[in-house]
Amino acid sequence: MLELKAPVLNSVRVEFLCVSAGHSYFWRHGQEPLDFPVQVVAEVECVAGRGLRGDRFFERPRDHKGQVTFFAMEVYEAMCRELGVRDRPPSVLRRNVFVRGADLGSLIGGAFSLQGVAFEAIEECRPCYWMDRAFGSGAEAFLKGRGGLRARVASDGVLRMSAR
Repeated sequence: MLELKAPVLNSVRVEFLCVSAGHSYFWRHGQEPLDFPVQVVAEVECVAGRGLRGDRFFERPRDHKGQVTFFAMEVYEAMCRELGVRDRPPSVLRRNVFVRGADLGSLIGGAFSLQGVAFEAIEECRPCYWMDRAFGSGAEAFLKGRGGLRARVASDGVLRMSAR
């Protein structure tokens, strides 16, 4: 059950929202990825127990750990600097919600709300070898321990990109 005193992430900015209709990498070990592009959207509907409407994880079982994935822009920017990558947008990481100003790891195992939508923070979104292909050599190693957050949607609502 969600705690009543779950942190509200008021000062956190939503910089990108991404959805994809299908899986490019899941279940593709030893094969080429499929071509399901990521769409950057201005807003996305969150449906409790189901995920983000229009995303590949939306129709998964209700207890799926990764109905929505979060990623810190600060980690993306540090990875770009460290690996010398300048031509890959955040969307290649195939996470859903890119935020600025949140310590995502500290949320694991608890609940939080963002823009009035409640989430249950389940676990780190661990990077896999596909990250090297999608982002650049060394991405998987760089992201160990900072690959983002897998969460369940706990209340209905809409997330919107923050005003610039």
